[in-house]
Amino acid sequence: MIEPPAPETRTNRRGRRSRQEILDAAARVMSVRGYAGTSMSVLVKETGLPKSAFYHHFASKAGLLSAVMEQGAHAFFAAMREAHRNPPTEGSPRDLLRWYMRRTGDVMENGEEFLRLLLVLVMSREAAEAPEALQTVIAVRDEGRAYMGHMIRSSFASAGEETADKIAESLAPFGMAGYDGAFVALQSEGGRPVSVWMDQLADSLAALGETIATTD
Repeated sequence: MIEPPAPETRTNRRGRRSRQEILDAAARVMSVRGYAGTSMSVLVKETGLPKSAFYHHFASKAGLLSAVMEQGAHAFFAAMREAHRNPPTEGSPRDLLRWYMRRTGDVMENGEEFLRLLLVLVMSREAAEAPEALQTVIAVRDEGRAYMGHMIRSSFASAGEETADKIAESLAPFGMAGYDGAFVALQSEGGRPVSVWMDQLADSLAALGETIATTD
């Protein structure tokens, strides 16, 4: 006969579940209202959990934001790595960039809540109230640029390591700006598939990279 779990185990399981419910609700609401516009009362209403549950798991609203950002960043980059498994090894830089960017666009569409909140925090001063969250925002942007550089470098590998490094270093910030712009366009200009923006970004990066490759 299977014994029922000990009360402590059930309690821990409920605790983990309530913490995740809070994180999911906070991510959903903050991505729409922003950090400042998300009150504890709104989160209580969204989850149906008492306010005491929030302070049991998180010392403050700033601590909750930090946890939301950390969870979102982990999920986003895990999805990026999964989307880019087994990349093609043959093809022109343009072809390879299109392969990378289209899959990056898929990750964008599936990570809208996290990206909306990230851009709100980047463009506002709200994260200054939550230093840990601000550090996560900075880390995500740094990792994003590094990842963009990796995609560009891999696409221009046929040009040689030194040239590919030069192109990636030069174009990673532009690629990030294009990705940000594509996300804003996706949110504001309905009807146009994200793959269109990603193809245009890939083509632009390829053209610029080819110019850099031929410049001393």
